[in-house]
Amino acid sequence: MDSTRVTEQPTSFERPQPGADPADARGALLRTPEPSPALPPQPRPAGAPPCPAAAQGAQGEPPRGAGTNTPRGTEAAPSAGYEHAQPVSAEPDVPRPRPVPEGIPAQPDGAGARTTGTTGNTGTSGVTGPSDATGPSGAPARTDVPGTPGTSGRRERRGPGGRERRTGQGLPPGRPLPMRRDGDRLRFVGAATRRIARGMDLDEIVMGLCRATVPTFSDAILVYLREPLPVGDERPVGPLVLRLRRTDRIPAERDPEVGFLPAPAPEQPAELSVVTNELCEVRPGSALGEVLRGVRPVFTDTDPAGAALSELLGEGSELAVPSGQRTILAPLRGRRRVIGAALFLRRPERPEFEPDDLLVAAQLATHSALGIDKAVLYGREAYIADELQRTMLPETLPRPTGVRLASRYLPAAETARVGGDWYDAIPLPGSRVALVVGDVMGHSMTSAAIMGQLRTTAQTLAGLDLPPQEVLHHLDEQAQRLGTDRMATCLYAVYDPVSHRITIANAGHPPPVLLHLGGRAEVLRVPPGAPIGVGGVDFEAVELDAPAGGTLLLYTDGLVESRLRDVWTGIEQLREKLQATAELTGPDHPPPLEALCDEVLDMLGPGDRDDDIALLAARFDGIAPSDVAYWFLEPEDAAPGRARRLARRALDRWGLEELTDSVELLVSEVVTNAVRYASRPVTLRLLRTDVLRCEVGDDVPQLPRLRQARATDEGGRGLYLVNKLARRWGATRLSTGKVVWFELNRT
Repeated sequence: MDSTRVTEQPTSFERPQPGADPADARGALLRTPEPSPALPPQPRPAGAPPCPAAAQGAQGEPPRGAGTNTPRGTEAAPSAGYEHAQPVSAEPDVPRPRPVPEGIPAQPDGAGARTTGTTGNTGTSGVTGPSDATGPSGAPARTDVPGTPGTSGRRERRGPGGRERRTGQGLPPGRPLPMRRDGDRLRFVGAATRRIARGMDLDEIVMGLCRATVPTFSDAILVYLREPLPVGDERPVGPLVLRLRRTDRIPAERDPEVGFLPAPAPEQPAELSVVTNELCEVRPGSALGEVLRGVRPVFTDTDPAGAALSELLGEGSELAVPSGQRTILAPLRGRRRVIGAALFLRRPERPEFEPDDLLVAAQLATHSALGIDKAVLYGREAYIADELQRTMLPETLPRPTGVRLASRYLPAAETARVGGDWYDAIPLPGSRVALVVGDVMGHSMTSAAIMGQLRTTAQTLAGLDLPPQEVLHHLDEQAQRLGTDRMATCLYAVYDPVSHRITIANAGHPPPVLLHLGGRAEVLRVPPGAPIGVGGVDFEAVELDAPAGGTLLLYTDGLVESRLRDVWTGIEQLREKLQATAELTGPDHPPPLEALCDEVLDMLGPGDRDDDIALLAARFDGIAPSDVAYWFLEPEDAAPGRARRLARRALDRWGLEELTDSVELLVSEVVTNAVRYASRPVTLRLLRTDVLRCEVGDDVPQLPRLRQARATDEGGRGLYLVNKLARRWGATRLSTGKVVWFELNRT
């Protein structure tokens, strides 16, 4: 029968590692090799016991290693045919060392494992020396198999100098513990990446990187970012320029902790003023360019990395870079390209960085770079949303005669800075003004786009001087053309400062609130109507008084409706808020318009910001009847002369004799053009406000246009004179014709 021997492979990570220093931090990275695949079962010879152990038990022989120091290779070999059996080699039986993972070189076997135990059969001491634990070839013999009879069943794993490997008892003071450093390193990376990921904008992410690494990982950090930072897939056109974005460091008086032990939060970070180069241009082919291209963090103790560090910090920099492996230069690479670099430094009294710290720096750099990439994209999206909202809403409100305006817009607290609410104030002929407020359903870029189209349509319809109900009817048709699910509410009002009247039409919008001069606030009774986009619905307009000193408040439902209250409860609270604000200024003085808008917004609670809010306030000053002169002129040849006389009398009554010549000339030219084509009486109106305004209306819809008259032409110079002498002038088409107007300064 052929001789065979049973081979045993170590499968526990607790067994000593041949060729590895137990105190080395890299020892924590040793992993248990994959177990070898099981051999297929082989047939047993007839009469053979089921296993060697059973055979030995049957014969009464003690197991191998029981109370003796018999080296491997001298025990009896089981017979051939047993499972997992291999033929005996003719070479001396040398114990097979445990495989070492790649990247960790094997070391001399100077740290042999010593075992302790008590004998059970012989009664002799179980302490083995170097000579006792060797086989025929002088290699250490394995005599500490757990569970072997005659031994304690426990292995004492000790490193150099008799120090215990697992607990670290007896290690030299100040030396990091391998297993503990590995666990702390993993916990640090997890906590640091979570802190970096919490940042939303660029500054928060960079600050999170600095605060997470100082002082736990490094004593100082410098973060350089590309200037300017590329956005998304756009390709930078200029050279690669790095700008110092942020620096953090531990104050000199702090005693840093050793290793990855929990450290207190750093004090207010001080600026590393010794850095002389805050702006660095990376030249192609330079040492810094090669390091950035490599992407991987590097120690700066080598010549190429040192040259890259000098290029980054500046030639002749006074920054005292610690010697040895106490500085790590980590490129920051985003999704597409390198966007910066991070420099980690440790003081000379701190231990040097270990090779495993390069992996930590790589993790920090990767998470930071990806976070910066996302923050830049998020910032660009927020910028686009802000620009879209800013262009959708009026940049400034007009200053029409007889009314003062103020507005506010607040985006929803839980949505992007874009929504479907809008407001507008549109000057109309006759010193009138159209007040518009609307709300497109939804909160998205689509809602904002629809809002922009409806606002443009409302401005166009207002320029035609259509009645409010007609404007809402055309808006309803426009919404149906945009889509079947395009719904919006809108309130359209036209204020006439001469007649002190206001005409309002509503399309499913909350009613306006009018604050009177005495402090009483009332909700105007306006027909609610159907929302825009329903189709086939008639809108109704009502005409109400607009007393001088009164304030009309138009708003969207985000101001009065939320999860905590319904619409009508919010409207009642708004009315009470207006009355309370008016009481502060007294019955004879209305509250300031801007302050009134701020007070109205103060009624919002923490849970009331579910929707964006548009607010438009109009203070009715009106135009006194004594400042208005109005006449009808028949379309005849004598009309221009009569218009000159009437204008002269009005100017004499108002004390504006210095404007008589200019007004007579311009009134004569405009009235002459109107009488030439009109078939109905021509209207002439003079308004005295901060300027003198003259309006001439007729029933001809064609608008006049300015042209350059030739030397031989007998006419065509009227509008040329108006353009030269008037402060402003214009022409507006009405539903019944047109109005040509001009203004002159009173002084």
